[in-house]
Amino acid sequence: MFHKNIKLVLATLITVWSVYQFSQGNIMNGISILLLAGIFVLFYFKNEFILLAFLQLRKQNFDGTKKWLSYIKNPEAALTTKQQGYYNYLHGIMLSQTNITQSEKFLRKAVRLGLAMDHDLAMAKLQLAGIAMTKRRKREATTLMAEAKKLDKHGMLKEQMQMMKQQMKKI
Repeated sequence: MFHKNIKLVLATLITVWSVYQFSQGNIMNGISILLLAGIFVLFYFKNEFILLAFLQLRKQNFDGTKKWLSYIKNPEAALTTKQQGYYNYLHGIMLSQTNITQSEKFLRKAVRLGLAMDHDLAMAKLQLAGIAMTKRRKREATTLMAEAKKLDKHGMLKEQMQMMKQQMKKI
């Protein structure tokens, strides 16, 4: 796991090497090396371990997701702010199965740090609404549900919201 700034330094050094190859007349070498530099730039903006953790989560392999997230030792140094948000978001989803208090902590931090996509933010707020409802905080759950509904522009979470509204009536 590289520090986020080391990835940029490596990309810069590889780009310089690519320019050297271009100046020597080795055009294909320069292009290939420039593509290699692009990989480091890509991994600066999209962390490789978070991508692999999302892949495992999509397969519903929670143990694999935990394994890939455990490779990130110091998230503050290794990840950008949005990546830290997704790191906490994934931990919150993983812990929502077992420990809702810890899950709430991670999800709140993810919402505070920010998530790039609105439907991810809506899902995090919906999870927080469910946790608030479990802890008998109906007003907080209602406001979180309203925020999640505003963020869910494509209606992907409509069924979950309907189920939660039905459960809220029982409280």
